[in-house]
This record gives sequence, structure tokens and C-alpha cells, in this order.
Amino acid sequence: MTFPLAATAAGLGLRRALLGPLRAAAPGDYDFLECAPENWIGVGGPLGEALAELAARVPLVCHGLSLSLGGFAPLDEAFLAQVRRFLDRHRVALYSEHLSYCADDGQLYDLLPIPFTEEAVRHVAARIRRTQDLLGRRIAVENVSYYAAPHQAMAEIDFLNAVLAEADCDLLLDVNNVYVNAVNHRYDPRDYLAALPGERIAYLHVAGHYDEAEDLKVDTHGAPVKDAVWGLLAETYRRFGPRPTLLERDFNFPPYAELLDELAVVRRLLARAAPAAARHAHA
Repeated sequence: MTFPLAATAAGLGLRRALLGPLRAAAPGDYDFLECAPENWIGVGGPLGEALAELAARVPLVCHGLSLSLGGFAPLDEAFLAQVRRFLDRHRVALYSEHLSYCADDGQLYDLLPIPFTEEAVRHVAARIRRTQDLLGRRIAVENVSYYAAPHQAMAEIDFLNAVLAEADCDLLLDVNNVYVNAVNHRYDPRDYLAALPGERIAYLHVAGHYDEAEDLKVDTHGAPVKDAVWGLLAETYRRFGPRPTLLERDFNFPPYAELLDELAVVRRLLARAAPAAARHAHA
């Protein structure tokens, strides 16, 4: 049995640097936690005990880093068996991975874009279906930031929608990535949102980025969320209604109180969107 996530749930990333504050947090500071299973599978001792304690307290979701769904090396089925045991043991509500590749003869330690082609759609969709079979559950794939688009035979949004339909999987919508890509590749992020299949959105990510230039943004997860991204998150809620939302921060951690301040912004935007969504549902 897994813990479901409420539509208005606001969560934080489970990072080892934050274990102390997360364990000492007051009830209600956050509604769920997200971790990368690669960083916790096989971990015992005090760290394993901390993970088990937190997973018993709030729902846990998992966001994978190394499956390389867009790659050509065979899927690591032994690793996926470990992931399935981890998800079952900790009653994980959702598992997601990046719509990218990150391995060739070995780990490349980066998330690289998949060519936007029909052939790539069929290839990655087949790997997602196989992953879902091995895990015994639907997964969500995340729209990723990218800075070059090799062999772009179709638009990014068309590629994403084709993969979701062909694989019959869900979407982890990263709102910051939508904004970053929209600036870098010159499209309107609202048009991108309008073209998404809202029924497939399992949850959201929101994060900070680095302003390299007015027309170049770099996805970092190492800074506060920018005002433009907060605005796009509000637009996302207006269009699709409240969805569980994770505040991502991977390094340059501020004091825990500052993370809670940002999470409070998420909660305010969710609360503002909830009544409108309820009115729409009963219209």
C-alpha cells in the first residue's frame, strides 16, 4: 500500500544535508518528501533509520537519476528489481525519471537531450513500457531542460506528448524547465502548457535557475525560485488545478527557514487555485 498525495500537497527534497532539519521539523512543515532511490538503496545504519522514520511520517516519492530512458544500453533490470523492492518497502506513492539519457559505456553524469524524432519516440516509449512492467506500476517522466536540440524533426512539446501517449505513462511537469527552455529556445511557455495533457500530470517540480543572460537561463536547482517561475506555476494551477508540488533544491542550501518560506509561496498559490478548481469541477 502506498500513501496517496493530496492535490494541494507541498514537498521538499530529501537530501542528506537536510536530514537534521527534516527530522526535527514541526508537523505540517512539509506534506511529502522526494528522494533519488540511487542515493538510498542499500543504505543502513543511522542514515537508513532516518529514511525509514521520515517515510513512516509522510508520503515518499522517488525521482530517479540513472535509468537513462533515452539511451541505447540495455535497461539495468537488476537495478530496477532493487528499485521495486525499495518502492514497496517504503510505500512510495510515485516514481519518476527524466526524459533524457545519461549513460553510454558508463554513466555520463549529465542529463542529455533525446533527439526529437519519431524513431526516438518509439525507442524511449518502449523502454518506459518495459520499466513499468518491471516495476509493476505506472511511472512519470519529467520534461528536462536542454541547451541544444540535435536532429529536431518535431517540436519539443510534440515529442513529449507523443512519448506520453505511446508509452501510456504519466508526466512529472517541471515548471522551471518549461520556463528555462521557453527563454532559451524562443517559445511562449503558456502555449507549451496549453498543449499538455493535463490528465497525465502526476505532480510538479519548481526550482531556481541561473540567469546567464537575458536570453540564456541555466537550470541549476541551486538558487531561490525566480518571480517569473512563480508566475508560471500560478498559471499552471489556473490551467490544471492544484497538483502536488515539490520545491527542488540540490545545493547551496539556505537555512531551513528560508526553504519553508519558499514552500509557503507554493502553499499560497495552491490554496488560491483550489477554490477555482472546485468551482470548475461542479460547473
